[in-house]
Amino acid sequence: MRKKSLILFVLILCLGLFLGGCPKKQVAVSRDQSSVERAEEAARLQREREAKEAKEKELARLREEELKKPAGGELEKTLVTKKEPGIEGEVFESKLLKDIHFDFDKYDVRPVDEAVLKENAAFLKSNPKMKVQVEGHCDERGTVEYNLALGERRANNTKKYLVLLGIPSDRISTISYGKERPLDKGHHEEAWARNRRAHIVVLSK
Repeated sequence: MRKKSLILFVLILCLGLFLGGCPKKQVAVSRDQSSVERAEEAARLQREREAKEAKEKELARLREEELKKPAGGELEKTLVTKKEPGIEGEVFESKLLKDIHFDFDKYDVRPVDEAVLKENAAFLKSNPKMKVQVEGHCDERGTVEYNLALGERRANNTKKYLVLLGIPSDRISTISYGKERPLDKGHHEEAWARNRRAHIVVLSK
């Protein structure tokens, strides 16, 4: 009888220990699951933030590209028929294409004018069907023949720079007017500086 009571006591003790240990294990498992869930939630939020940032960057890029393009019809509104025809027929002036200028007796593109040509190139890229003509101009000093050659070098160097910026060569023609068509007819340094230029006009389609 005593032996049976002892065995029964041991069994009850083991059962109590077993039952007492189970909640701790469940708590541990619950804590592990909670940690995993928190990590997964953090990863999900990080992915959403990255996706949102990428979308905002792409929208900003598209807005920036759109701002570089002239508004619909803006090009046509700026075109004015030039009085003198170009070497390929009728040409048009546009204030959206800006002149660059040269130092006296020089034909190299100056660093100060590089930004202007980049703007012109961006405009031409946004109008891929447009063809242009680069005119080389000089001031009144020097012979007609010398200035025609100098104007040609100025026009050609301007074209080369635009080609380096990604404009196809077949979209750009050149012509030299030397000192024949001054922008400013004055006889002083300020006028001469204005006349030493490369002027870009739009060719008719």
